[in-house]
Amino acid sequence: MSKNYQIDMTEGSIVKKLLQFSVPLIFSSLLQILFNTADVIVVGRFAGDNSLAAVGSTGSLINLLVNLFVGLSIETTVVIANFFGAGKKQEVKDTVHTAIFLSIISGIILTVIGIFGAKKILILMQSPKEVLDLATIYLQVYFAGITATMVYNFGSAILRAKGDTKRPLYILLFSGIINVILNLISVIFFKMDVAGVALATVISQCVSAFLVIKCLIKESTEFKLDITKLKIDIPILIRIIKIGVPAGLQGIIFSLSNVVIQSSINSFGAVILAGNSASLNIENFIFTAMNGFSQASLTFVSQNFGAKKYDRINKTIFIAQVCVFLAGFIFGNLTVIFGKQLLSLYTDSPDVIASGLDRLKIICSTYALCGMMDVMGNAIRGIGHSILPMIVSLIGVCGFRLLWIGTIFLIPKFHTCNTIFVSYPISWLATFIVHIICFLIIRKKEFSK
Repeated sequence: MSKNYQIDMTEGSIVKKLLQFSVPLIFSSLLQILFNTADVIVVGRFAGDNSLAAVGSTGSLINLLVNLFVGLSIETTVVIANFFGAGKKQEVKDTVHTAIFLSIISGIILTVIGIFGAKKILILMQSPKEVLDLATIYLQVYFAGITATMVYNFGSAILRAKGDTKRPLYILLFSGIINVILNLISVIFFKMDVAGVALATVISQCVSAFLVIKCLIKESTEFKLDITKLKIDIPILIRIIKIGVPAGLQGIIFSLSNVVIQSSINSFGAVILAGNSASLNIENFIFTAMNGFSQASLTFVSQNFGAKKYDRINKTIFIAQVCVFLAGFIFGNLTVIFGKQLLSLYTDSPDVIASGLDRLKIICSTYALCGMMDVMGNAIRGIGHSILPMIVSLIGVCGFRLLWIGTIFLIPKFHTCNTIFVSYPISWLATFIVHIICFLIIRKKEFSK
């Protein structure tokens, strides 16, 4: 059965296999965003704008706390794909067990930090008083079940390393339906507000974790998981950390910059915050469509680098860039055109809708640049270089945006949310160009070995 879900990325048509890998991954991510959107819509419709703002304002903080470990899970894909492409079965087995054990440790650490630190961090982020308590409750319930989220992330990363993006899709579909049903029951019937939404998310993630572990246990290949053999293989852990920590740190610092930006947005009040939250939720759909091709490039490049098939790496990057540009350009501009209708799904407030439209017009019309930037960064990581894209991204994206907030944004004439949003496309373009230069230099060195 497992062979039906496996894709050998080192042979055959790149376009066909890239789509075969990417499409289920895109639908998986879209389902995840859709079900998260259901959280926001249910809260906005049945609990009010303050609850909508509370849930929306927690996104950057959640990303801040989990991104290091998400980085490790993503780079687990790189390590396993390298071993898999090179035919090193025992190393694949050891990495599978190390990764799942690491996911449990990660979840426990995040639970402690999230439950006890949520309110303090929200205060530092200048969360409006009217949403502070609601946001704190949401975060504490959410982080109580974060271990299940980590197990699912690492488990699905293992499956992706061999080209299996179908089963994570099925798992998300099932658990997501459970999430939506529990959302409606907890908020509408039991009046649990944001706590009900967070609890529904936790329960659905527990279902996801159980199912992905079940898939790995039933594997008949080197990807088979034996719970009794869970342990940390130190050399493999070091390899995961060597590749994953830079990506995770990049995610953390990205999130820190987003926290600063979120704090600046928070200072404009609950209405602007609610509009921004709704807009950000819509943007996630576009990002997800692009990210499927970006993640595909990471796994394809990793497998082919392990197999030393360098010509396929060049072709993969070109095809991924074309796909990600088309996805970002088409979906981004459609979102701008139908922005008012989309935002009306979240709220009836004209002021909140107007605020959300301001962000959509700037971010979504240029979103393709973000996807193209990510493809190049993942291509560099796929050939084993994770520190360089981290440094480039931190300077080009985070550093630039923080400098923008600390200079241009402080000028009274430009002290608006739109000024903040303009910094995004500028930083994407600059970072994309530098990534290309770095890849060309690294390619010349690595492909000549």
